[in-house]
Amino acid sequence: MKNDPPQRDFAALTVTLLSSFLSHNRVSTGDLPQLIVATHGALRSIMNKPRAVPSDDQQEQLLRARVIQLSLASPSHIISMVDGRPYRTLKLHIATHGLTPDEYRKRYNLPSDYPMVAPEYSEARRQIAKRHRLGHKK
Repeated sequence: MKNDPPQRDFAALTVTLLSSFLSHNRVSTGDLPQLIVATHGALRSIMNKPRAVPSDDQQEQLLRARVIQLSLASPSHIISMVDGRPYRTLKLHIATHGLTPDEYRKRYNLPSDYPMVAPEYSEARRQIAKRHRLGHKK
């Protein structure tokens, strides 16, 4: 086939993979030829499989998941979907744009448990409350 990578690419990839594997693992000399054939065959099998093209809905879900992951990547802040800037807490920020947390989540198609406060900020507030014994009866 025209789109198949040349044989030497499979061979080079096989050598690269096995040299890395063999530098960290022991394999008897008698098992080496079988390992080479199996690795080369597996690479050809993987590379020759037709790849399914994700539907628009699947691509949208993947993009949405990636955006959510990036917005929550740092424990010190959450990236706002409104302006792309980092905030320790989104509540005041989104309120200045006329949104409640539920409206914000709905507008940007976020899950209902999407946080409005960065984890580090939340933990700092929790420590302050514990220090002042808030929530304890006298």
